Amino acid sequence: MRPRSTANRIKLPLLTPHPGGRAAMTCEYRCGNACDHPVPNKSDNPYLNDLIAQAVSRRSLLRAGVVASAAAGAAGALAAPAAAETTTSGRPDHDRTPRGLRFEPVPPNTDDQVTVPEGYEQQVVIRWGDPILDGAPDFDPDAQTPEAQAAQFGYNCDYLALLDAPWEWRRRVLVANHEYTDEALMFAGYDTEAPTREQVEIAWAAHGMSVVALDENRWSGKLTPVVGHRLNRRITATSEFEVTGPAAGSELLKTSADPTGTVVLGTLNNCAGGTTPWGTILSGEENFNQYFANAELVTDPDHQAKLSRYGLGGGASGRKWEQFDPRFDIAQEPNEVNRHGWIVEIDPLDPDAKPLKRTALGRFKHEGGGPRLARDGRVVVYMGDDERFDYFYKYVSDKKMKRGNSWLARRHNRTLLDEGTLYVAKFTGNSPAEEIDGSGALPSDGAFDGVGEWVPLASGDESFVEGMSAEEVYVYTRLAADKVGATKMDRPEDVEPHPYTGTVYVALTNNSARGGDGNPGADEANPRNANKHGQVVEVVEDDDATGTAFSWRLLLVCGDPEDPGTYYAGFPKDQVSPISCPDNVAFDPHGNLWISTDGSALGSHDGLFGVALSGEHRGQVKQFLTVPIGAETCGPIVEDRHVLVAVQHPGEVDGASVEEPASQWPDGPGTMVRPSVVNVTKEGYGRIGR
Repeated sequence: MRPRSTANRIKLPLLTPHPGGRAAMTCEYRCGNACDHPVPNKSDNPYLNDLIAQAVSRRSLLRAGVVASAAAGAAGALAAPAAAETTTSGRPDHDRTPRGLRFEPVPPNTDDQVTVPEGYEQQVVIRWGDPILDGAPDFDPDAQTPEAQAAQFGYNCDYLALLDAPWEWRRRVLVANHEYTDEALMFAGYDTEAPTREQVEIAWAAHGMSVVALDENRWSGKLTPVVGHRLNRRITATSEFEVTGPAAGSELLKTSADPTGTVVLGTLNNCAGGTTPWGTILSGEENFNQYFANAELVTDPDHQAKLSRYGLGGGASGRKWEQFDPRFDIAQEPNEVNRHGWIVEIDPLDPDAKPLKRTALGRFKHEGGGPRLARDGRVVVYMGDDERFDYFYKYVSDKKMKRGNSWLARRHNRTLLDEGTLYVAKFTGNSPAEEIDGSGALPSDGAFDGVGEWVPLASGDESFVEGMSAEEVYVYTRLAADKVGATKMDRPEDVEPHPYTGTVYVALTNNSARGGDGNPGADEANPRNANKHGQVVEVVEDDDATGTAFSWRLLLVCGDPEDPGTYYAGFPKDQVSPISCPDNVAFDPHGNLWISTDGSALGSHDGLFGVALSGEHRGQVKQFLTVPIGAETCGPIVEDRHVLVAVQHPGEVDGASVEEPASQWPDGPGTMVRPSVVNVTKEGYGRIGR
């Protein structure tokens, strides 16, 4: 490996201190230092305290029937937690811990390893650079090429999906997002100001998604990649995508390379996702803005305002891709940036199917997409826009899903995400404004809760936003949501509906800007100023998922349980695992919620946590694992006998490099730090949490 000169290290301005537990190095490479830039949302939307102040009192709301109707629609899902059955000490009976959560919690720690509960085993399934396709070479960091990387597992795995391979016994199909690259940890001697073409092309190939078949050992649960399997696939920053839906072919999407506005090269910054009821995978393009350069050269003030609303500004990009492909230079290709920030759909069981960008679901910093079926068979997709003070959305299809795996059903279901209605959420709290003081203290009614409204933005070629065409709504969805007064949230990230109850869980990671520098202050759904730790919201649709009214309640207000400004659904806080910065959410077969964290501000490494949602243990948080130095826990999958997590950006600590690594995971001293997927099983291949 070549030595790296001090002159070529990341410059100090990129490594200014960041709030919470995330390293500045992570902020630079993953989101382009979004938190160091001005908040993109400058709209004057009312926030919850303003809305609450319009009501005389909670009693007047009750007289108006608002809360009553919400309670009826919730069907008990947001009712107060059941009274705990207690022992003579007055505490809940912990011998009745819910199935799926019967393990000894992992204590907070800063160990450079994946730490799992006693009685559990772990296995690294696949690492960055491991071969996937036929002919792919073994990983060699000193001889890496773009061609090799395009046939190997990508970098910084995030969302994971695990499917059964059709007609193949004991074989699974893993789908992984590859969110971003950290070139300083990939290339020895990396020069941030002068990357080489080869380094850039390797990074293009390390982005995107991987599909890889796995053999499942029936005795141990070990999962082993099947190199060269017919379903294995790499999708990269240069793969061809078809643009579908109402904005396809729009003038706003046309470029010199694609005058049709229907064919895009690549997918960028793929974060979380979801699995559709018909078996395809949704992937969210998140911090796409950081890849584009020279927004400051745009002279048209309207165009400049649109770019600014999406976090674009300044000159050269951090990775300097514009030096090697003009599509990343806004001054040369002003519409290329509009071709990113969508929900992507791929069919992992059809390697010949072209990946799609679904414009009907809007364009913003998609964390992911959480799909469900409504009672009438229509598809609903919930989505969060991962930005400070941005919004929570849903899409409702016009047509119903066809059951089965026939050619006719598959062709029909490929159209479901092109024809429907896009909505954005308005939240209203039901407590007096003066009781939401920014500290996180509970209001006098003992809960952070209220009602909400889904405001339609567009459906097909019809816009519901004054002054914007439908195409503009889809391409500039943030501006449309600003116009209709959507509620500003604390970084809505992963959004997933519960598979049994339909209750939707929204992870709000944090928002250190709330209440400062002229930004909105605390409200009932976002009850803390300078919010370092985040919260989790439960949303219950009134009557049906296709409707326009909902009720909501905070399940968790995260942070140190000893802090009076935290809340664990009423469960005794001296009996929970501390949790900070919820990011991804998932469910186990028993209906428990599982939360992975990103940037814990409590001094411990990030981890995976199980949470009981009902009965006497509702709100009990138990830590199942922690990840190594500098890493984030991503993409949790919790099955009956497997827990899978993506260990993203291990060793990503300020000042780290190939020559001076901060972590030795996963392969020990003298080896490259490599993002990887980990499989956790119970000893003897038993049932998780039983």
